[in-house]
Amino acid sequence: MNTQYWMSKQFFSFFMTWGIFLPYWTGWMIHAKGITVQQVSLIMSLGLIARGLSTLVAFPYFSMKFSSKTLLNVAGIGTLIAILCYIPATSFTSLLIATLLLHIFYPTLMPTLDTAAGILVQSKQLNHYGRSRQWGSIGFVLAGIILTFFTGLLGDDVILWALLLSILLFISLGFMRAPAILSQKPQVEQKDKGSVFALFRIKSFGLVLIIVILLQAAHASYYNYGYLFLQEIHAPNYLIGGILNIAVISEILFFSIADRKFHRFSIGSLLVLAALGSTIRWILIFAFPNVIGFSIAQTLHACSFAMGHYAFMKYLINNVPQAQIPKAQGIYSALALSWSTAALTIFGGYLYQIEPRYAFIGMIVCTIPSMLLALVYRKLENKKDLL
Repeated sequence: MNTQYWMSKQFFSFFMTWGIFLPYWTGWMIHAKGITVQQVSLIMSLGLIARGLSTLVAFPYFSMKFSSKTLLNVAGIGTLIAILCYIPATSFTSLLIATLLLHIFYPTLMPTLDTAAGILVQSKQLNHYGRSRQWGSIGFVLAGIILTFFTGLLGDDVILWALLLSILLFISLGFMRAPAILSQKPQVEQKDKGSVFALFRIKSFGLVLIIVILLQAAHASYYNYGYLFLQEIHAPNYLIGGILNIAVISEILFFSIADRKFHRFSIGSLLVLAALGSTIRWILIFAFPNVIGFSIAQTLHACSFAMGHYAFMKYLINNVPQAQIPKAQGIYSALALSWSTAALTIFGGYLYQIEPRYAFIGMIVCTIPSMLLALVYRKLENKKDLL
């Protein structure tokens, strides 16, 4: 079968759901369920903690027991059940329970897909990770465009039903034929069953991990308050989806050229550029709190997210054994995409209550240290090349 097409299709269908959940879910709970910014900040932060436990503990464990295809199917069905739980939820407690259940299943789909891609690249069945991953970004944009039209027509209540339909599409595709290697139960040797801390014996893994943790944590305010901030600065409702999608369009452009244009860049150089772009991004939003300033800053998502993620995937493919990739993805998802983001969500929420744009400039507490550490790592890389 065409492995490149299969991987692209999986990324596309998953990120269609992510394009609904990530930018709109916080706003949906506020507008459709009538809770406050502080309440939703706490709910989403606790959800991120649950997400971290799921991806750090449950995902690596079950990835040693079941095939990637099985994990995708089970996590997809669990996600569907969790979304259905939101329908009757009206109180803070019931919304929290639904969110915790959702974060047990839904976010594990991302490391499962990236693990599958890593396995396919290492086994020479997938030639271009970036080319497939760009279809995920296209799915994200398409979801935003469609949702903008329907929310303008029917209101924010449609967000829930859009997420339900998109996850049903993902589940349906998941039960179709997959590359044979992803349907095989993993053969894990005894030496590979050790603690996740064994990964830290791989040279510079800990340093690279800290850099990407800081890079990803810096998106907390954007993910949780970007939609609200655009309303705060009086962006027209019909433009909000398009403005949010500028970031993903820049991401698509990056992934479409990454394998050709950036394959010669060292991992350290990519991380330095990602951190620099991220710092400039949050400064721009703070300095120019208007639609034009926010829109220009959105283009830097190509650096702050896409380049940082690409650099980490490149590091895994070059340095981490195949059997250890699920563990590495679990740590990355838990620490970079969950717990650190949870902490910065609370911090950003506090700043947002004082002054909305403070929530964005506050993110440089992560980006500047990540840039300094990336410079250190690049120096270590250069020394290694000279030896």
